[in-house]
Amino acid sequence: MSKKLNNMAPFQKFTLKDNITDKFTLTVAELKDYVDFDVKRIYFVQDFKKDTGAHCHFIEDEFFIMVKGSCMALIDCGNGIEEVPLNRSDAFFAGHYVWHGFKNPSADAVLLALSSTNYNPDRSDYLENYDEYLKIRDEKLSEYSI
Repeated sequence: MSKKLNNMAPFQKFTLKDNITDKFTLTVAELKDYVDFDVKRIYFVQDFKKDTGAHCHFIEDEFFIMVKGSCMALIDCGNGIEEVPLNRSDAFFAGHYVWHGFKNPSADAVLLALSSTNYNPDRSDYLENYDEYLKIRDEKLSEYSI
């Protein structure tokens, strides 16, 4: 049984604050302000050759940060698939049972992900069939207290 999240919507988009100095730009994300899970894995996607595959997770929660460039996130958290533009310093929380994928990345796109789980190569935490997702979506997303 997955935990009930405290005051977290299954999907939330944020714009991280840029601190611009005469030497550099520093973009900060205090994780306590954005995620309610312990980060167990960090990965990033770059050099996109194609759009990513869309899916949801049964257990894993993720926090994505558009580090560089841009792309379009495909999100379904109860309202059908929506396109959410991501530009540098945009971020979003995608809880488990949130359908997500990415398309139309810019040539310089770098997308960072923080995950609540360690990698499992058998992909048993993934649901990649959208029609199957629609059968469970509303019931499973009801666990979020928003």
